[in-house]
Amino acid sequence: MDLKSKKPALLLIDIQLGLDEWDYYGGNRNNLRAEYNAAKILQEWRLLALPVYHVKHSSQNPDSPLHVSKPGFEIKEEVRPQKDEMVITKTENSAFIGNDLEQQLHNANISTLVVVGLTTNHCVSTSVRMASNLGFETFLIADATATFDRVGINGETFDAELVHQTTLASLNEEFATILTTDLLLSAL
Repeated sequence: MDLKSKKPALLLIDIQLGLDEWDYYGGNRNNLRAEYNAAKILQEWRLLALPVYHVKHSSQNPDSPLHVSKPGFEIKEEVRPQKDEMVITKTENSAFIGNDLEQQLHNANISTLVVVGLTTNHCVSTSVRMASNLGFETFLIADATATFDRVGINGETFDAELVHQTTLASLNEEFATILTTDLLLSAL
């Protein structure tokens, strides 16, 4: 696969300081190297001069670590945007709702997206599904995403890794092609 020839855009979703407040999100998180892998991909994107879009979640809940008034609203240092990179703010789970991301991508003739970020089963999944429904060829990088434990409808706890893997399985080959960081970088 020659992914570079498709001039894919990298979409970094919600890699924000507030997501380090694990207790707020369920306590246990999987894939502690997600940000490292996202940074590694971002570095390659910059070297290849491919388009980069950073997406920030602006929670409407004033108690959320991702509320605009909190330090957690800021993007993590590992993937901090450079001045020529687009930063999109969203208030919904999808990176495409309430902003002009879709229009920006179309205006730049981008039809292929590579997605990394937090959290796998929330904003990443919602954005990947919508990207696919909007007609974008979408690649999701499994080891550059992560999530937290979830409590089920009967009070049982589902481990973060199980939630992560189940979400990836639900998206794979229907909404996105799931790759690892190494497979992605070898395809560029």
